[in-house]
Amino acid sequence: MAKLLLVEDDPSIVENLTVFLQGEGFSVWAASGQREAMDLVERESFDLLLLDVSLKDGNGFAVCSAVKALGDVPVIFLTASGDEFSVVTGLELGAEDYVSKPFRPRELASRIRSVLRRCGRSQAVLELGDLRVDTVRAQVTRQGKELMLSALEYRILLFFLNHKGTVLSRNQLLEEIWDASGEFVNDNTLTVYIKRLREKIEEDPQNPVMLRTIRGLGYKLGE
Repeated sequence: MAKLLLVEDDPSIVENLTVFLQGEGFSVWAASGQREAMDLVERESFDLLLLDVSLKDGNGFAVCSAVKALGDVPVIFLTASGDEFSVVTGLELGAEDYVSKPFRPRELASRIRSVLRRCGRSQAVLELGDLRVDTVRAQVTRQGKELMLSALEYRILLFFLNHKGTVLSRNQLLEEIWDASGEFVNDNTLTVYIKRLREKIEEDPQNPVMLRTIRGLGYKLGE
């Protein structure tokens, strides 16, 4: 589980973003200002920092410079919409990416995963029982034999693996497929993809034990 430090002085943003990112499978710590952020960075090991530019105590640029001087921890800046100066300054200080406010939480989660992959800080191999997913090679194997998954089947499986043991609603899954395909995907299409995925990863697709239906709520992979 990737460990994130959110440096933001707006309590409502911290609360809402923390809940969302935890639901996306991240461990989230928070700091409201420069001093608190640096205290945490010196005591803890983080996989990525989310930095707001404007802070009541100091600013995100100073935090980024100090963090980059200590090591190669990836940084994503949260900037005001259209603030070109902040974007350029952040990137020149070594930040890996920036997201303009207001942003969609799902887009931010996608940007975080992309930066973690690029910086080699995401888990390369995901496993569940005899199922193994090599995210670097995009290869899925079961009992040592490679499974041939479509791009959307692979995306859904990764989404489930990143939320092991969590019940995912059909709406959450539909949003994930929509993001991947860029096309309209309806409820019936999702049912088809779940059926196909089970046929490939389950010993007995008619009686699934890994990818189970939670009646009235959605689906859950693993315990």
